[in-house]
Amino acid sequence: MASANLSGTPANLPGDERMRNVGALRKLLARPEFGAIAGTLLVVAIFVMAAGDSGMFSAEGSVNWGTVAAFLGIIAVGAALLMIAGEFDLSVGSMIGFAGMMVAIPILEWGWAPSLAVLFAFACAMALGWLNGWLVIKTGLPSFIVTLAFFFILRGLSLAVAVLLTGKTILSSSGDVVLHEAMMADPIVNALFHGHVLTGLFDALSAAGWMAARDDGTALAIGVPKVVVWWLLLTAVGAFVLARTRAGNWILSVGGDANAAKNVGIPVAKVKIGLFMFTAFCATLFAVLQVADAGSAAADRGLQKEFEAIIAAVIGGCLLTGGYGSVIGAAFGALIFGMVQIGIGYTSIDNNWYRVFLGVMLLIAVLFNNYIRRRYAMGRT
Repeated sequence: MASANLSGTPANLPGDERMRNVGALRKLLARPEFGAIAGTLLVVAIFVMAAGDSGMFSAEGSVNWGTVAAFLGIIAVGAALLMIAGEFDLSVGSMIGFAGMMVAIPILEWGWAPSLAVLFAFACAMALGWLNGWLVIKTGLPSFIVTLAFFFILRGLSLAVAVLLTGKTILSSSGDVVLHEAMMADPIVNALFHGHVLTGLFDALSAAGWMAARDDGTALAIGVPKVVVWWLLLTAVGAFVLARTRAGNWILSVGGDANAAKNVGIPVAKVKIGLFMFTAFCATLFAVLQVADAGSAAADRGLQKEFEAIIAAVIGGCLLTGGYGSVIGAAFGALIFGMVQIGIGYTSIDNNWYRVFLGVMLLIAVLFNNYIRRRYAMGRT
């Protein structure tokens, strides 16, 4: 009789040939965000060498590129989840401009409280997000076509409504009401969307030697912009939902095979419509934070942001075919954007090369993700 170990399992029986050990490197390469993390480290190394002594990594420089990354990262979270579910939303950029006007017009023209105007903007945008998703589900048309139509509708609507009601396309004040002052005076809006938290954090890091100090030695007293807090919060929530909840499994299943997901009882329509609404929520959050920061709203804001959000998601490991991706990877993709966009200004490189870099990064990310997935599927990694 074969000997047995303490667990009662025969000691000399061979292992199950259907099971095999997966090495740590193979597990790492199989992660969708691996390419974005590697790309971020490469970009950091490049700018440390090219602009390390220019102030890019000082407190002020870090706030500058961190803020740009955070704004893009907010809409990249929504774009990533929607792409994982197999859909696109090309109306995100136009939604930013539209939502900004829906905040500014009620405050300046109708005398609404800023907090009420913000709720109104979120309600309008999410209703349009629901309509986007409903049309995609009911008509069976590709989301690319439906949201491209809304791209033009919302952009035109923002311009037309702004001119009709105010005679202007850029709003900052009307009569005695100044948009920036009104939003700062609202305690809810001011607490959630304006200013910084952890004031003096960068000075503490500089004093501890973790970050380059300000050149003139004066105190910064700024801290972490609230847009960065929102970005980190949305990224954490999105990553948790995707990895640890039933809703996350539904999103992955719907993106992998919508028909199979429907056959096993997953509410495909609700999942997709909900994600279109969440994408609209992210675009509106972007707009509200931008209006609170700039003190103005413009109908043409958000230009090309839909493409940047999709590129950040693809760099982060999201497949264009759906069913695979990472919210954390999209956050690193947005971080790459922010560092490159601001970092080029700290070097002698012409800013016109920024778009070239983004296109190259997109192409490399797609090729790398496809290569790694093919090798992983064939067991060669």
